[in-house]
Amino acid sequence: MLIEEDLGINGYKIYQREGLYKFTSDAILLSRFARVKKGDRVADFCAGSGIVGLHLYALNPGLIKSVDLFEMQRQLYELSLETIKKNGLAGAFCAHNIRVQDVGAEYNGKFSLIVCNPPYMPVNSGEVKVNESFALARTETELPLAELLAAVSRALKYGGRVCLVHRAQRLTDLLCGMRAFNLEPKRLQFVRAAGKAPYLVLAEGVKGGRSGVKIEKDVPTGAQTE
Repeated sequence: MLIEEDLGINGYKIYQREGLYKFTSDAILLSRFARVKKGDRVADFCAGSGIVGLHLYALNPGLIKSVDLFEMQRQLYELSLETIKKNGLAGAFCAHNIRVQDVGAEYNGKFSLIVCNPPYMPVNSGEVKVNESFALARTETELPLAELLAAVSRALKYGGRVCLVHRAQRLTDLLCGMRAFNLEPKRLQFVRAAGKAPYLVLAEGVKGGRSGVKIEKDVPTGAQTE
């Protein structure tokens, strides 16, 4: 069954389907964390049904030139097409059913901003496999972190930014991986439930950027997300 949800911004809708992986508040936190510049060409890696790209576009009216959504799961990709169609965004959005590792050379250096809500957990991490869609979205079965960051570095123009959300416990993996692929960490923001240690981290990197990172004020939240 197709599920329509209102973003609460200028009438934009997002579409999901029962039995497939559904986005969580992590995606909304990421789109709020990302800083958009006028004329940005945006890519949303691991796009799902298009929530991060759509919410980022809605939050920044008139600033984003284009948004490309890249999603490997066929059914989620089809939902992103539905999202584009029903929001009348065919002129600004384009969806691709492809693994980010397989994004073609024609996209090398194309994007000024890449956003990504990737699988969080390594293979054999003990994550419960609810179904295949859930497993692919949550674990690095088809997309190891190093392969993701390599793809980001290829597709990002020099001086372009990448914004990611990840588990706080993977912070060392994330930052070391970013630097290994010339994505210098520039901003970090932790997400925590009241009275708890951080469970998420939001990170921004700049391709070819100088060293030096700013730690933003923590984002409080009342409950942990999936």
